[in-house]
Amino acid sequence: MVFDINFNDSTFIIAEIGVNHNGSVELARKMIKSASECGVDAVKFQTFVSEDLVSENAKTAEYQERNTNENSQLEMLKKLELSYDDFFELKRYAEECGVVFLSSPFDFKSVDLLERLGVSLYKLGSGELTNFELIDHVLKTNKPLILSTGMATLEEIKETYDFIENKENLCILHCITGYPTSFEEANLNFIKTLQNELDVPIGFSDHSPGIELPIAAVALGACVVEKHFTLDKTLEGPDHKASLNPEEFKAMVSAIRHVEVAMGDGVRKFSENENEIKKVARKSIILNNDFKKGDVVKKEMLSIKRPGTGIAPKHVDDLIGKTINKDLKSGHVLQWEDLE
Repeated sequence: MVFDINFNDSTFIIAEIGVNHNGSVELARKMIKSASECGVDAVKFQTFVSEDLVSENAKTAEYQERNTNENSQLEMLKKLELSYDDFFELKRYAEECGVVFLSSPFDFKSVDLLERLGVSLYKLGSGELTNFELIDHVLKTNKPLILSTGMATLEEIKETYDFIENKENLCILHCITGYPTSFEEANLNFIKTLQNELDVPIGFSDHSPGIELPIAAVALGACVVEKHFTLDKTLEGPDHKASLNPEEFKAMVSAIRHVEVAMGDGVRKFSENENEIKKVARKSIILNNDFKKGDVVKKEMLSIKRPGTGIAPKHVDDLIGKTINKDLKSGHVLQWEDLE
């Protein structure tokens, strides 16, 4: 499968399952099925070798410890690690459900594993933005790359952008790495900054509690939306509480699809409905009294009232001194063909 990174047709919506499967393939399958029923384009996991990702002394982030009761990243990740066979089954099932399978690799071995699976594109998380060796290893697959930018300065983003020579297969996501991200932190206008600074598609990876920010991001031109997904926010695990449940995710997808249609093409045009209302809501020049053929129009003989099916009020001064060419009754909506 050749994947189109330009996302010309519609917003590419990714349900970030991540590690919310809690190490259970059965739970992961249920999440894939549920996400597909929400109308997403892709489901995304995380592929890593725990010992290669973190040292024995690496502590969990405050939100991770709060949600898992673990203070060791290594011990937490070991419980969430999936095997090649697990991912093979999940990719097969995702395709059966009609969604694209994605997984973010965190090391060379994981990239190689995903290559064996035959993934169609890659997504690298914010923590890998300055990891040029891993980025280069992904680029050597010649697959499209989606790259998040949480925790990065604009200068760091530009450095990585410049490092990637072939930008035809690149998409950059605005991201704030906060679990959850507050509205005050979101800085959605940075999407426009990235659009102005980088000549690639720009999307949005969101960690806010609700659905408002992804919808607004699409209105700003985001072509990709990534959002954490869970079946139950009360489950133990680092990311469940910063995720949307199926009902919320489905509402977000629906709202994004409506916004896509509503954005239009920027060319002013009128629907049949608006044209009909225009006749009712606008005003025309109306005759205040009966006219005989040959009468000359005076301003006091005219009024401006609905409907808008005649001469527009802006022409009232142009009518003064004109001659009526037929007998007309009071209340008549004046037309240009009524004048000589």
